[in-house]
Amino acid sequence: EICACLVGSEMCIRDRMLKRINDALPELILGILIYEIVVEFTGIWFVKDKLGYSIGLLIGAATAIGMAIHMAVVLRDSMDMAESGRTRRIALQYVLRYLVVVAVFFVTAYFEIGNVIVAFVGVMGLKVGAYVQPFTHKVILKLLGRGDESS
Repeated sequence: EICACLVGSEMCIRDRMLKRINDALPELILGILIYEIVVEFTGIWFVKDKLGYSIGLLIGAATAIGMAIHMAVVLRDSMDMAESGRTRRIALQYVLRYLVVVAVFFVTAYFEIGNVIVAFVGVMGLKVGAYVQPFTHKVILKLLGRGDESS
């Protein structure tokens, strides 16, 4: 009986955590997009190669959004695993995610698709999006008319 209660409690905690991950992802992506728009409209005036700047930023933004989605999926899938395999899977996926980012930077630089430094600035949108997520959460709740709810 105690075991059943503990398992049920763990399932509730896991389900609440998964719901928070799912709720936070769109808010994180919104923060990334807002950051990218601000960087685009402020930086475009200060560079000579406007197309390279914009393409580099777009590559960075797409990479940041892809990383955010990948992290959310890995976390969600890892919640169903045993604790022993969970940490290893998360670590391997972390390494894979950053190898993909390095590959994106390499391809961007090698083929001169866009400005690789600006692509890096775009990827930093993931960090900015994470910092502003509590703010975007409040804004979304307010826009939906649920401003008094808290998570």
